[in-house]
Amino acid sequence: MAAIPPSGKIDLIMEKETYDEVITKVIEYLRERLSRKEKTLRRYQNRWRKVQSYMDSQNISEIDTSVCRDYLQYEFNNRDFNGLTQKEKEFISSINILIEFLETGAIQNKKEQIVLDGPIGVLMIKYLAYKTDQRLINKTVNTYERHLSRFLHFLKKNNIEAIASVRLHHILNYIKSISPHTKSVTHVSLQVLRDFLKYLYTQRVLETDFSSMMPRSNYRSQPKLPSTYTKEEVEKLIASVERSSLVGKRDYAIILLAARLGLRSSDIANLKFDNILWEQNIIRLFQFKTDKEIELPLLPEVGNAIIDYLKYSRQPSNEPYVFLTVHSPIIPITSGGIGSIVRGKFNRTAIDTKNRRYGPHSLRHSLAGRLLEQQTALPVISEVLGHENTESTKFYLRVDLTSMRMCALEVPAVAPSFYNQKGGIFYE
Repeated sequence: MAAIPPSGKIDLIMEKETYDEVITKVIEYLRERLSRKEKTLRRYQNRWRKVQSYMDSQNISEIDTSVCRDYLQYEFNNRDFNGLTQKEKEFISSINILIEFLETGAIQNKKEQIVLDGPIGVLMIKYLAYKTDQRLINKTVNTYERHLSRFLHFLKKNNIEAIASVRLHHILNYIKSISPHTKSVTHVSLQVLRDFLKYLYTQRVLETDFSSMMPRSNYRSQPKLPSTYTKEEVEKLIASVERSSLVGKRDYAIILLAARLGLRSSDIANLKFDNILWEQNIIRLFQFKTDKEIELPLLPEVGNAIIDYLKYSRQPSNEPYVFLTVHSPIIPITSGGIGSIVRGKFNRTAIDTKNRRYGPHSLRHSLAGRLLEQQTALPVISEVLGHENTESTKFYLRVDLTSMRMCALEVPAVAPSFYNQKGGIFYE
């Protein structure tokens, strides 16, 4: 598999070490030498725990490059790297970081440096905090941060240190500097910069509203069809979860919350004991994405799975969150961790995921699809999914092929005389 580094290198770390010893060194290197953020380090640790689970299953006590490569072989079974999802590629990249450290004792800094310093950088940081307060997800905030860093770098190259010195021609020249071959990047960069300048104007930092003077992008991304799975496929996924182990009991409850109730991964990760009202048999929470309160029935199947996890699997902890990691350090599981669990279970089934996403959101899409097939009213589906209005729910109408076929009109037959025009010379 192309994603696994060749094993021809000589390991510089000759003596084998335990998983915990190596991970401690890697985390320290990434934190101290490469200034990686704590949330990035947690994401790496969540992915690396897959290697630890593999080692436990194989009774391997010490880690080296061959263990990591064997794990990648076990996990992806020589699948074509180009056919993997972006999440899977990022996962492999994380394991390759571990391999690189084991081989060289160091990690090359391949990441784009994001620097927000100086007076303008301070304004950008305040703006990002403002967007975070608006409940923008971390991934989107990181995208904003990257584009703002590029704009700041451009201003520095032009010896502009204060926001008051920025003029319209500076902004236009920056836009021209973006590669014309990356239309989507240009589109996002324009959006971010326009919103940042609008923020500065509304906060009275800038006297001129440059956002209204910026050019518009005509780029339009085509919405993709939601990835859905049939009832039989979802049941096969649920049945495939091995429920006798500590990990299995937790993962079973997580997958049921996504498949039966349609909860987003962020809401599963943030689920607290206070959100489960056992006497009333409901789950009530404020959704992370919309900050809208949602109330869902605590189905017996879901409730029993959560109880089984809490009684026999959950590690001792004072955390208010329901779902925790299994291995040390015992911390609340992240939204990304939920995604890894669902994708990992899909990978271990015979379900064909080609050209379909197979994370927790696909289970949410599948639930919406089944409700549509049952001719459930859109307002009801909106309440189940926690949408603010039915406009968001209409996104799922495209997966209801049965109803769409009912709307299809018959194409009238073409008269033979049409093909005989001018002797039929155009239709021979």
